[in-house]
Amino acid sequence: MTPRFANSSEAPIPVHVVDKHALQDWIDRQPARVQTWVHGSGFKPAIGKTLLIPGPEGMPEAVLIGYGSEAERKRGRFHLAAAVPSLPDGAYEIASGLPAEKAEEEALGWLLAAYAFDRYAGNGGAKALLLPPEGVDAAKLEIIAAGECLTRDLINTPACDMGPEALEAAAAQLAAEHGARFAVVLGEDLLDRNFPMIHAVGRASDEDPRLIELTWGESGPKLTLVGKGVCFDTGGLNLKPGASMGLMKKDMGGAATVLGLAHMIMALGLPIRLQVLIPAVENAVSGNSFRPQDILMSRKGLTVEINNTDAEGRLVLADALAYGAEGEPDLMLSMATLTGAARVAVGPDLAPYFTDDDAIAAALDAAARKVADPVWRMPFWDPYEKDIEPGIADLDNAPSGGFAGSITAALFLRRFAGDKARYTHFDIYGWQPKPAPGRPKGGVGMGARALLEALPGVLGL
Repeated sequence: MTPRFANSSEAPIPVHVVDKHALQDWIDRQPARVQTWVHGSGFKPAIGKTLLIPGPEGMPEAVLIGYGSEAERKRGRFHLAAAVPSLPDGAYEIASGLPAEKAEEEALGWLLAAYAFDRYAGNGGAKALLLPPEGVDAAKLEIIAAGECLTRDLINTPACDMGPEALEAAAAQLAAEHGARFAVVLGEDLLDRNFPMIHAVGRASDEDPRLIELTWGESGPKLTLVGKGVCFDTGGLNLKPGASMGLMKKDMGGAATVLGLAHMIMALGLPIRLQVLIPAVENAVSGNSFRPQDILMSRKGLTVEINNTDAEGRLVLADALAYGAEGEPDLMLSMATLTGAARVAVGPDLAPYFTDDDAIAAALDAAARKVADPVWRMPFWDPYEKDIEPGIADLDNAPSGGFAGSITAALFLRRFAGDKARYTHFDIYGWQPKPAPGRPKGGVGMGARALLEALPGVLGL
């Protein structure tokens, strides 16, 4: 689906956004019949509450949308989106009450309220369309919303229809849409081309493991995005219990997020050279599954002792990061649904990230606040490096003890990112556990909009 704004020919209904403490002031400025209607309705301007105001002939002439209080708004985002599902189909225009600094956030939230995953059932999103508020770049927001919807659709699709082959097809379609170059290293060719850990993790599946590569742009700084594409994760021989396996269709959320971000970058025509790398596998169980205590050789030449086959995401990312680093990008980013430890640390709503670069961190934090895409910096804590060094091999894919699991995973990945590229790693959740304004329960992008906003400053565009 492609969310869109209304256009000026659609005769929009005026929308008045009402703060909890400003309702009476608004009422006092209205004609007597409107005052009577609002008082008689008992309307309270809580976030997401709406009141249609009829004109003299009974047709809606305006709508009130509650905006709560400042303290209540701090506890969420996309507050107008909470009202959109309750509005009748049609076009709407913000007439008063929305702070100018919130126009972009609320306009994007309104667009995202139209999202519904309807591949298997006729679920429809909200049909109330917003006329773009003054000063908002409508075309840019529609592109961002389309990228987010792509991410959501990919994550929401179950593994029966979103295995490595289907993920490759989705990436190929995106490349064709933007005139990007596309290549795949498939199956046994992974061994011939020196991607041994991608092959080892994915070889047990009926669908061949693969490395997907999309490249776009001829000039400018080089940006490499690496997304974890584990299309389903059983845990391998360290089999997950059923409750832990239930959401593993989303284990390719990193790949889905970088594809959504790639769409935004290419559709906006950013002056960069873009490389997208997705190791796409299924971590299945069969007679040739990789095993606990196996020692794998990586593309970089580092050996890795396998102490848990359920810590497979960092293995496939490692080979892809090593390959990406060989191209000496100006910035390399990895995105992955990698560790439960990150969820314990920050919950499902924040996108934790790791970087050694304070300038990148400052840019990301400022961008996240501006575009309502919250992130949180985590440390590459060097004293924990010894925890990922088992002695029998260069690295351990699952250190014992359980402490600092997201940090040790990030340190593992940093070993493969090289010394020349500025490197940042996101350990995202990729899932909205409960419905929220503009974000229905299900797959969700995390960190992509903050990254998009930060890129011009980070790359000097």
